[in-house]
Amino acid sequence: MASTSDIGKGWVATHRYARISARKARLVMGTVRDMPCDRALEALQFDHHRASGMIADVLKSAMANANEREADMSRLYVEEARVDEGPYYRRWRPKDRGRAHPIAKRTSHLIIRVGER
Repeated sequence: MASTSDIGKGWVATHRYARISARKARLVMGTVRDMPCDRALEALQFDHHRASGMIADVLKSAMANANEREADMSRLYVEEARVDEGPYYRRWRPKDRGRAHPIAKRTSHLIIRVGER
């Protein structure tokens, strides 16, 4: 689900090919940007959007990466939080008189980088 890497001074975690549209995930991702990590997790816990659970998992993974590298957990904040569009699955909905209309099942890539202040 989440891949990890240590780039520069921050710690990154990603969830690629998440089955949610980027537009819906960006609504939630904007709320946690530039927040301390503990407050961001609390905000995601009480958010009613479906993307909040996916974003919380990625944030926890980034925090675990920072903890492995012996970062000060009380000084962590969300340095970068972005959602990129992924590929989408094309499906077809049957319609009247033998016609078919396309359905786009969208995916997105969730990227969170945490750093110390």
